[in-house]
Amino acid sequence: MEESIISLSAFSDYFADTLQLKKVDITSYSPLALAYIGDAVYELIIRTKVMNHGSTQVNNMHKKSARLVNAKAQADIIRSLVEGEELTEEEIAVYKRGRNAKSATTAKHATVADYRTATGFEALCGYLYLTGKLERLIWVVSRGLNRIGELE
Repeated sequence: MEESIISLSAFSDYFADTLQLKKVDITSYSPLALAYIGDAVYELIIRTKVMNHGSTQVNNMHKKSARLVNAKAQADIIRSLVEGEELTEEEIAVYKRGRNAKSATTAKHATVADYRTATGFEALCGYLYLTGKLERLIWVVSRGLNRIGELE
C-alpha cells in the first residue's frame, strides 16, 4: 500500500494553488459560514478515522460515523475542551461566535443548547481549516475525541 509523503501544510498549499483559491480575510466570514465548512471538514476527519479501522460494510462505517457526527457528540467534545482549558483564547472566541450565532434551523435530534454548542464547534473547525491550521485542527478533534472516550 502506498504511504502518503505530503505534509498537511504542503497539502493545504497544493489544494489552494490547484483550485486557484484567492486569499480571503477570515473575519469576512460569518460564524455560520465557518460552521458550514467546519461541519464538512469534521465529518471528513471522522470518516477518515472510521475508514482507518479497516474495510467493512458501508452501513457499519456509517453507524460508527453517525455516533460522532451529531450535535450531542460535537457539543460534548467542545465542552470537554473548554473545561479542560485545551483551547487558545482566539479559539474560544471563534467557538463562542459560532455558538451565539442565530441560525434559522435546528437539529431534529438535539437540544437547542447542544445544537448551538455544536455549531460553535463546527465554526472552530471551519476557522482552523480555512486559516490553514490543519495540524491544530487534527489535534483539537483528536484531543476532543480522547476526552469524551471515543479515540480508540
